Amino acid sequence: MNFSTRKQTLEVRRMELAGILSQTGLAAEAAAAYAASRLQRAPAAGVPAKASLDELRRIDAALARLREGSYGFCQICGDDIADDWLDQRPASPFCKSCAA
Repeated sequence: MNFSTRKQTLEVRRMELAGILSQTGLAAEAAAAYAASRLQRAPAAGVPAKASLDELRRIDAALARLREGSYGFCQICGDDIADDWLDQRPASPFCKSCAA
């Protein structure tokens, strides 16, 4: 499976979240890694910092699964995660059935 587009989507979103968190001061280590990035933007209105940090952690886990080769497989049942599910939730470690 070729997940290069999803990897790019996850990396861009990770940089966006790092920018948001740097503005809230909750993730100095993430902000430092992306301080020079031109993809940082202002935080969306009403986006809680904790939710952003949780999403950042999910993205980091998804990127780790990409590196190790387990991305796209459900972490519960082991089945392939459907493309439409990953299109909607690229950081999901679970298939639609197991996530329910």
